[in-house]
Amino acid sequence: MMQSKRVPRVLRAPLSLAVALAMPASLMAAEGGFVEDSSATLTARNYYFSRDYSDIVGPNQQSKAEEWAQGFILNFKSGYTPGTVGFGVDAVGLLGLKLDSSPDRINTGLLPVTDEGRAAEEYSRLGAALKVKVSKTELRIGEQQLMLPVLYFGDIRLLPPTYQGASLVSSEIAGLTLQAGQLRSTSLRNEAGDGELGAMVGFVPRRQAGQLITTDRFNYGGADYAFNQGRTSVGAWYSQLQDLYNQRYFSLKHSEPVGDWVLGANLGYFDSAEDGEQLIGQLDNQAAYSLLSAKYGAHTFYLGYQAMFGDHGLPRVFANVSPLGNEVPTYAFDAADERSWQVRYDYDFATMGMPGLVAGVRYIQGDNVDTGRGFEGKEWERDLDIGYVVQSGSLKGLNVKVRNVTARSNYRTDVDENRLIFNYTWNLL
Repeated sequence: MMQSKRVPRVLRAPLSLAVALAMPASLMAAEGGFVEDSSATLTARNYYFSRDYSDIVGPNQQSKAEEWAQGFILNFKSGYTPGTVGFGVDAVGLLGLKLDSSPDRINTGLLPVTDEGRAAEEYSRLGAALKVKVSKTELRIGEQQLMLPVLYFGDIRLLPPTYQGASLVSSEIAGLTLQAGQLRSTSLRNEAGDGELGAMVGFVPRRQAGQLITTDRFNYGGADYAFNQGRTSVGAWYSQLQDLYNQRYFSLKHSEPVGDWVLGANLGYFDSAEDGEQLIGQLDNQAAYSLLSAKYGAHTFYLGYQAMFGDHGLPRVFANVSPLGNEVPTYAFDAADERSWQVRYDYDFATMGMPGLVAGVRYIQGDNVDTGRGFEGKEWERDLDIGYVVQSGSLKGLNVKVRNVTARSNYRTDVDENRLIFNYTWNLL
């Protein structure tokens, strides 16, 4: 068994940052795009998160998680030095500050928890990646913020998670994108340090003696091909969380204008099994999902169906989300043998003279869960989301999001959730 070893809650500057900063000044000052094509943004994020728990299942009997925090996200992206082989640097700086918390309301995912059982007053991280580009192929070594179907980027708390390793992206053939890489560690969304990668099966983290079972190798490779004027795309991916699980993923997405309507389909399939030393035991999961959409003017309607097959729920990297059609931030509807339906409706108020205001409501119901406790598991969730972007004045660009959730289950803890999020981004370069 491998256990996570995480760096203390201090400002963490990885080796890749030192390598990037050591690039010759002559390269950084060269004409051809390193400076001219650089961009930098600073996002201020104010986040209130509250969850009330009832009919609690499991050893943790905490009845409420509620915190308020302020975050800052600095992203810098350089251009490339001139020549056949171009060099560049990307960097990210993250800072989280506690505004309100208490020992009986911790573990919202916004703030780290200290050894004393309290939320940390602040946490921060600084990371960078060296990037090398030849034609339409790019290699990145260092801090990674990836959006892959087998490692979905979940920026759903105060600060985004990051990964450390190497990634390769190639788009030499029109419409075809090839990707591959190896990640050695991760910095979770509520920590400053980094550590090895663990796994969840369904919504349950895999632990031994209270510690997350981890590994220092996540390998992946995949291809996406878009055609039909970009309206259709197919994908095939493979990933391996070494000695924990391996996974195959296939996808099909399509958008079709039909008169005044735009019809869409998002289909996907996962096939997962145990890997190598089988540190979390044997695994058997096949997951299929479909999410159909129909857009007419300001109205968008969705209908989704999702099914789990095999003896277990869907495995994934710990604290990550997935592209499953029925996965939402509270319940994922990915337990063993679960079947779930979703209906959703979104409306854009711009047609009523209120640009920037959008709202959506969805309802998901799941059943047929193999609870392992002699009864069928059932659950449902209702989400209400409202978003507004200020269109003019001194606060132009301020993004406000409100979420209200009710989630109920007969085999896991019930949740009532509220989120209030303010985002504002400055373009520095």
